[in-house]
Amino acid sequence: MDLYENTLYFGEMFPKTTKAIIMIHGRGSEAADIVNSFEGVLPIYDYYIAAPNAIGGSWYPHSFLVPQEDNEPMLSVALNLLQELVNDLTDTGYQRRDIFILGFSQGACLALEFAARNASEFGGIFVLSGGLIGDHIDNELYRGDFKDTPVFLGCSDVDGHIPLQRVKESSAVCRRLGARVIEKIYPGMGHTVNRDEIDEVSIILK
Repeated sequence: MDLYENTLYFGEMFPKTTKAIIMIHGRGSEAADIVNSFEGVLPIYDYYIAAPNAIGGSWYPHSFLVPQEDNEPMLSVALNLLQELVNDLTDTGYQRRDIFILGFSQGACLALEFAARNASEFGGIFVLSGGLIGDHIDNELYRGDFKDTPVFLGCSDVDGHIPLQRVKESSAVCRRLGARVIEKIYPGMGHTVNRDEIDEVSIILK
């Protein structure tokens, strides 16, 4: 099943760059949007950037809070795509500790679901308004060792799409898997990204 089209790539490949970031857009958006939103504000001028596009602007059809099987087969296809991108980067020469994954909203949920199912050393995982996928947390899905990978979760306490409890449950899973979790909850913020989140992500990327 073809879910994505025209993954966008920016920057010089390894060995001209030694760090890479995968950027995953939210529902109703596209790869160019998330790259344009962050390229000028995050310190990634010397990174290789990979930004996949979801056909129709959606990685999976329903809320991230429904049973995972209700979002199949698109969820599995999207997770496999991220695995392919990571494999391509490591095959090219990038070390896993120099690969970063950033997502917003639906893209943040997908990024975290992928990372937690494949816990290992990454440069950093950035979850901007997102959480693990499913109607409940199934700990059997999440195995491995993040080896102190920084995992940043930033979200509003009143986000209409992302329940606060799911953010906290997701943080707990990542801690169990050995991540260095930075969780920041912003009172009254909308479903967006604020300056403090940019600053937190930038610290990890530098």
